[in-house]
Amino acid sequence: MWRMARPRKPLLSRDRIVEAAGALVDAEGLEAVSTRRLAAALGVSGPSLYNHFRTKDEILDAVADAVSSRVDLSMFEGVGAGGDAGGGGGDGDGGGQDWRGALQAWAHSYRDALADHPNIVPVLARGPGRRPAGLRVADAVFGAMTAAGWPAAHATRIGALMRYFILGSAVGSFARGFVDDRAAYDPADYPHLGQAHLLAERQREVDEGAFETGLEALLDGLSLQYETLRRGERPA
Repeated sequence: MWRMARPRKPLLSRDRIVEAAGALVDAEGLEAVSTRRLAAALGVSGPSLYNHFRTKDEILDAVADAVSSRVDLSMFEGVGAGGDAGGGGGDGDGGGQDWRGALQAWAHSYRDALADHPNIVPVLARGPGRRPAGLRVADAVFGAMTAAGWPAAHATRIGALMRYFILGSAVGSFARGFVDDRAAYDPADYPHLGQAHLLAERQREVDEGAFETGLEALLDGLSLQYETLRRGERPA
């Protein structure tokens, strides 16, 4: 009885292609991805990739969805109109999870998922399209907000607003945009940038602080709108 020889290299699969494409995007950016580069990295012929993906855009969509799949959505479970919108993180009178706290936790999870993959953000910014994980994210946010009592139109805007903010924060570093050279900021030209040369070395403190400040301001504004809606008034 004979046995078929085992292949010397692992069989090509969607997961292997996505992993290789993701590594290429992380290292060199979106423009570096091509069937030729991927085939070489995987040790296969270019046409074999088309057995799994029809186009380069489909591959990039799959890479983006792999990142989206790492976003925690468990904080949206149980969000309801009974939840406390005050940001204390506790349950409201109706026992529902706090919608504000859920958005806050989700924002951190989403940003963490993007932290090591900023080059894929432009693909994510196009919207979920047909990507399953991206659609699950949109469904979870919209469902939780409407369950908490937000009108559907507002829930849609909240989902969009949060994505704009989170994705924008992941595109690049504000602090790294300044050079570590005091001479670059002549006080005669830039009288208020005397400490700008120190920003790069304090990147984490500056960028994370900016994210926290913006997130709190955004959620404070939404909480005010929510209370206005609950009183039956039309928000400004």
